[in-house]
Amino acid sequence: MREQDLQESRSLDQNARMWSKLGDVSKQVKWSVNGYLDYMAPADWKDVFTAALTKQQRVAQGIEGGWVLLGERTSRFKKDKMSELIDLIQMFGDSKQVIWSEK
Repeated sequence: MREQDLQESRSLDQNARMWSKLGDVSKQVKWSVNGYLDYMAPADWKDVFTAALTKQQRVAQGIEGGWVLLGERTSRFKKDKMSELIDLIQMFGDSKQVIWSEK
């Protein structure tokens, strides 16, 4: 078995912390979407952060044309990878002066 297979899956506490932080960022940080600054939904921010963490972006052709960015599934993250994602969200939010609801 690979070492990653032996590691524990992310915890419910980690999942709750991630969504809390994503919610705070989504309410307080505008981001460029289709060329305009706008607030994004927490799930959209999750896609941005997971792409930054994994250093890869997957793109599929849309059914009606255009392109669809495919996000990483955090449900498959192990505890260590989830901790890295939470730390990334924290660092980004701190740099944008996000006021965290979770202490």
